Amino acid sequence: MSAPQDRAVFKQAIHDKMLALEESELATAIEHYERFLQEAVLDDREGHDNSQIAEARENADLAAAFDHPVHAHQAKIDAIEATDFSVADAVRPGAVVAFNNRKFVVCVSTSRFDLNGETFMGISVQSPIFKVIDGLQAGDAFSYNGREITLDEVT
Repeated sequence: MSAPQDRAVFKQAIHDKMLALEESELATAIEHYERFLQEAVLDDREGHDNSQIAEARENADLAAAFDHPVHAHQAKIDAIEATDFSVADAVRPGAVVAFNNRKFVVCVSTSRFDLNGETFMGISVQSPIFKVIDGLQAGDAFSYNGREITLDEVT
């Protein structure tokens, strides 16, 4: 990837892919949350037996458990939208870095994802590896977990 315009298009595609992944995760978390919340509501009847009350309470607890992922995915979406994904020469939020035959996107942690036949993974700006490589450029070496590693690429 050499031409600046090609690199900019690539970075926009990375941004769009990460945003789509998190939006999908958010939609799933909201769906789970709403389903359990709906099942936690008892109907308008006067009497409910203990098993119905216990089941409603359990569903309310499950809904509360799914509330956290909803907020976590929304926070990741907000971070992706606020991050500058322009072409970078040094490691910073929004940069794509390659080392040890792996490619990472510095922004938020994600599962692996594919784009244009390559596999990437998002890493958080809070991650220990980012703290070590922040500001480095392609060709720079760093030590991590007792191993010497060279940054192959920064975009």
